[in-house]
Amino acid sequence: MNRSRAIGPVPVMLAAVVALSSGLLDGRPAAASTSAAADCPSTAQSRGSVLVTGTGVVYGEPDTLIANFAAETTAATVGEALESANTAATRMRDTLVGGGVARADLQTSNVNISAKQNDKGQITGYTVNQGLTAKIRKLAGAGALMSATVAAGGDAARLNGVSFTIENDAALLAEARRKAFADARGKAALYAGQAGRPLGRVIRVSEVPLSCGYFDNQDRMAAAYSPVPIEPGRQQLAVTVTVEWALGSLPPSSLG
Repeated sequence: MNRSRAIGPVPVMLAAVVALSSGLLDGRPAAASTSAAADCPSTAQSRGSVLVTGTGVVYGEPDTLIANFAAETTAATVGEALESANTAATRMRDTLVGGGVARADLQTSNVNISAKQNDKGQITGYTVNQGLTAKIRKLAGAGALMSATVAAGGDAARLNGVSFTIENDAALLAEARRKAFADARGKAALYAGQAGRPLGRVIRVSEVPLSCGYFDNQDRMAAAYSPVPIEPGRQQLAVTVTVEWALGSLPPSSLG
């Protein structure tokens, strides 16, 4: 009876030793580890970031006009229609080159041959359409040159539309990018301030594909082939960037 009483407390003592040992495996009590993490909130609070987009818009005067010409003819046979279209297209091209357009700024945009049919489905002729795109860099004489080009093509000439662009846009784009980044930074600083955190370093920057707005018009030639009135107007260039900033840690005084 006495021996059984002496043995009873042993499991309890062993359990206490095991519990104490597990708390000392890393050299300090488990409770101390939890307390240490609570005493260093700056590491956890420094994590986080703010992701914003910024847009910069600038305006510039177009320096290039893009005209979409075509020569279109209809004849009883494909050969006749193609020959007539070739003749008209060549005259139009030569007029553009003679007016100062570089050959490198001329491009055949399409060649299309289609059959014309009557109500019974019988082929009555063929239509050939040859597209020619020209970059005209001397805007002052662009209207007169387009009129002369259409006159050279005669009744086969077509002017399907014009548009303006800014080819020398490096300086404008640089300004738009600066504005976009400043816009993004302003937003990020606002959000960081509302969160009670300072704005940290930039983590990453990415630029959204550029967007521009052009003036677009579809002018047709007057009967007397008078110079086409040209109004380049202004072109808008917009740059959008996405920027991520790290959020800094709170000042020690604000941590209590």
